[in-house]
Amino acid sequence: MIALLVEAGAIDDASFARRYAEDKRTLAGWGPDRIAAALEGRGVARAHIEAALEGEDAEAQLERAVSLLGDRGMACAGERERERALGLLVRRGYPLELAYEAVRKVERLADAA
Repeated sequence: MIALLVEAGAIDDASFARRYAEDKRTLAGWGPDRIAAALEGRGVARAHIEAALEGEDAEAQLERAVSLLGDRGMACAGERERERALGLLVRRGYPLELAYEAVRKVERLADAA
């Protein structure tokens, strides 16, 4: 049965990788590092992983990370909360530099309010 679906083009790694990446970005708030690791763990070829991840720029990732912190009620007001926020974003698969930038942006937004 699976062989027939593969032959018909209904199942392929490239489309699986694209759908998986989009779902994890949207529904789970994952960053590119965690998505790539999960796809690699499922045996998806590196080329398909890169293609699935290239559709999102750094600005979109930053906005998603800021939104994730906002959804968690993290204003990044104190050192401890900034560390927790940074840890959360890194565990979710955001690159460290982007996670740090997101924490700083949330902190600036909280100061402006």
